[in-house]
Amino acid sequence: MFKRIKLLGAVLLCTIIAACNQTDSAKTASNESDTKYVLVIHGGAGTILKSKMTPEKEAAYTAALTKALETGYAAIKSGKTSLDAVEATIHILEDSPLFNAGKGAVFTNEGKNEMDAAIMDGSNLMAGSVAGVTVIRNPISAARAVMEKSEHVMMAGAGAEKFAKQAGLEIVDPSYFFTQDRWDGLQKAIKEDSTKSLLDHGNKKTYKLGTENKDYKFGTVGCVALDNKGNLAAGTSTGGMTNKKYGRIGDAPIIGGGTYANNNTAAISGTGWGEFYIRSVVAHDISALMEYKGMSVAEASKTALDKMAKLGGTGGLIALDKKGNMAMPFNTAGMYRGSITFGGKIEVLIYK
Repeated sequence: MFKRIKLLGAVLLCTIIAACNQTDSAKTASNESDTKYVLVIHGGAGTILKSKMTPEKEAAYTAALTKALETGYAAIKSGKTSLDAVEATIHILEDSPLFNAGKGAVFTNEGKNEMDAAIMDGSNLMAGSVAGVTVIRNPISAARAVMEKSEHVMMAGAGAEKFAKQAGLEIVDPSYFFTQDRWDGLQKAIKEDSTKSLLDHGNKKTYKLGTENKDYKFGTVGCVALDNKGNLAAGTSTGGMTNKKYGRIGDAPIIGGGTYANNNTAAISGTGWGEFYIRSVVAHDISALMEYKGMSVAEASKTALDKMAKLGGTGGLIALDKKGNMAMPFNTAGMYRGSITFGGKIEVLIYK
C-alpha cells in the first residue's frame, strides 16, 4: 500500500511540474510575441506639433500608418519575405497623399514631382534604387526591379523610368502626383526663398538656396521588416525636398546613407535632412557600430543620430535587428512612426 501511495505521489508531482513548465513556456512565448518586433515604419520627421494638428488630420495619419502596418504584417504572417513586406507596406504610404512619397510627393522649384526610393535585402546585401523619377506610381517597386532585374544598384531619371516600364511597372501621367497642399507648400517656399534672398543680398550675406527652412527637407516614408526565416529588409521612398533645385538627390536612394540592411546587424531607414545623412553615412554607420563595437540596435541608432546632429543634421530613423529589437530615435519635434510585434500588437506614434 505504501509503495502504491508513493508511486501515485510521484506521478502527481511530475504532472504538477509538467503543468508548471507548460505555463512558463506559454508565458515566455506570450512575452516574446509582445516584445519581438517584425515590422517598423516611419512617415517623416519634422516640426510635428499636437497644437497644430486637428483631430481629423491626426486620425487620418493614424489610420494610414495602421493600415500600412497591417498590410506588412499580413505579408509576413502568410510566409512572404521581408522584401515583400517592405514593398507592400511602402505601397500603402506611397499611395496616400498624406506622406511625402508617391502620391503625396512635394514639388521641386520647377513645379515637378521628382521621387527617389531604395530597397535592400539583408540576407545577401543586394540593393536597388531609383532617383529623380517622375512617372512611376510606386518608386519602391522600381527600386526592387533595379535590384532583381538588372546588374545595377541605382538608376536615375528617364533611364530609370524606361527600365521601370520595361519591367512592367505602372506608369502614370505626372498629374497623378498633384495635390493642392503640396502645391501651396511650394508657393510658400518660393516666396520665403525669394524674400530671404533679397534680405541677404541687401546685407551682403551669402545665401544657400533652398536650405533656410529645415521643415522643407523632411518627409520620407520607410519600412524595416523581419520575416519568418530571420531575414531583414529595408526600404525608403520620398518626394525629396520642397522647392529643391538642379536635380537634387537626397539620402533615401543612397545605400548606406538613408537605407541599409544586413542580417548580421540591422535594417535601417532614415528621414530628415538628407545631405547630412549622406555625409554621415548614417544607415551604414549604425550597422558598423553594431558589427564592430557590439552595440545594441538602440545604442547604435542613438550614437549615429547624435554624430549627425553635431554636424547640424536633424531628423530620425527606424531600425530593426535580427532578434526583433527595434529603435525609433529622432531629434525633431515629432516623427510619424509605428511598429507591430510578432503577436500583432500595433503601436502608432506621432509626437515626441
